[in-house]
Amino acid sequence: MNNSRGYILWVDDEIEHLKPHILFLENKGYNLLKVNNGQDAIALVKKKYFDLILLDQSMPGMDGLEVLVELKKNRNSQLVIMITKTEDEWLMDEAITSQVEQLLFKPVNPNQIFMACKQALEKNKLGEQKATRDYLKDFQRINEKLRENLNPENWWTIYDNLIDWQLKFDQYKDIGLDSILQEQIQTCNKEFSLFIEKSYLNWLKIKERPNLSTDIVKRYVKPILNEDKKVCLLVVDCMRHDHFKSILPILESIFTVDVDFKFSLLPTATPYSRNSIFSGIFPDEMVKKYPQQAKDMQTNAPSLNQYEKIFLQDQLKKYNLQNKTIHYHKIWAVQEGKKFRNKIKDYLQKDILALVVNFVDILAHNSSQTALLKEMVPDETGYRSAVKSWFENSWLLEVLKELSQNNWTIVLTSDHGSIRVQNDVMVAADKGASSGVRYKYGRNLNTNKKNALIIKEPSRYRLPEFGPQPSYIIAKEDSYFVYPNDIHKYQNKFKNSFQHGGISMEEMMVPVAVMRSKKNDI
Repeated sequence: MNNSRGYILWVDDEIEHLKPHILFLENKGYNLLKVNNGQDAIALVKKKYFDLILLDQSMPGMDGLEVLVELKKNRNSQLVIMITKTEDEWLMDEAITSQVEQLLFKPVNPNQIFMACKQALEKNKLGEQKATRDYLKDFQRINEKLRENLNPENWWTIYDNLIDWQLKFDQYKDIGLDSILQEQIQTCNKEFSLFIEKSYLNWLKIKERPNLSTDIVKRYVKPILNEDKKVCLLVVDCMRHDHFKSILPILESIFTVDVDFKFSLLPTATPYSRNSIFSGIFPDEMVKKYPQQAKDMQTNAPSLNQYEKIFLQDQLKKYNLQNKTIHYHKIWAVQEGKKFRNKIKDYLQKDILALVVNFVDILAHNSSQTALLKEMVPDETGYRSAVKSWFENSWLLEVLKELSQNNWTIVLTSDHGSIRVQNDVMVAADKGASSGVRYKYGRNLNTNKKNALIIKEPSRYRLPEFGPQPSYIIAKEDSYFVYPNDIHKYQNKFKNSFQHGGISMEEMMVPVAVMRSKKNDI
């Protein structure tokens, strides 16, 4: 009994005629109980647990659909396979909307019933077994790949593959390989940091480089405007690639989606990476062209992205697109988002919507400060789940549906991602140093170069030079900076929280999705 493959209740008014089918299932290892009417079935499921119910649709008294309603009231997750003589479409619709696992049509043979039961009861276990086999093969392949001379596209492929496994393991929570996957991601991030140290400076000098933050408008928005089509540049602050892939099925129900990628500028923080999207220039040039931006950064103003609309307007002028009408909107709260949604029709006459959404970034920052959010977002799985849940029920999804209906193209990207920090690293700095957890700038900055990129000549990295003897330190992998006299304070506040500003796959490699209305496909 304990070795049973499952406990099945078969409900059919002609159950005695199904003896060969029942014997076949019992020989395959299933335990069966049988009743010949719906009332007895309902009474029985209130007393006993059944893994699966085989339910005839056409029975005297209560028919199968009526019985199904009562079964679901008793246990909504109850697995039910319905068997019917009729092929009427209305019945198919009823069965589908009533969450029937399968709908089989009579006559059914024993093998057909067995395969249906096996699929219903064992698909999760079989999926886990396949995922385990496939990941162990991929584990070896990725490790071998790390020994090669990888280019940016290779790194994106590896990162994208690792995220697919994270999403797969979210689905199969009991697979037991999460820790191995996390260790492999850490290994990849060590190699990725070396890759960035070797490659990043060269990217700043050459035209044949991977997409950087500065290239988004030129390479993705400008071609759409040149075709006289309407475009929404949607920047979801701090959105990681795994967040994007978790909501991709929802987006694909509305749009035709082409996914590319870019590297965030260093440091992977708003004043550098996001402002560069809108300005199309590197941070050193930006502070020279816009002195007020330099002043804000030097004085740590409350907002370091106040001029994004001006940046975008000036960038479009450079491409002779100054005649295009723009509406820029930054949304940091739900009520503001709902107001924007309610007024969306007012903006449809514009050529460009530039929309910045701060929810994901706020979630990352607040998760290190609020006990409740620490419970809700304890790890990457929780973070993905929170972002997906927000998006599914958000004003933003309603806005995207409206834009799709009006034949807009969406360029969706992020300024940077974030990483869950684990490794505290001591840093020495003058009093005037910036307060970042993953990056700092100021005088006399010093830390272990094993854990951080130390920049003594900011101009080589196209970074602003503030004050005398300017320098930057940028954390690698999952490190975060602490001061010697405040170690425990920083550990308690930041360890295991999501931060950005440093060098990691999660922070630097973000998606760029061009999403076209499906109306274009008709």
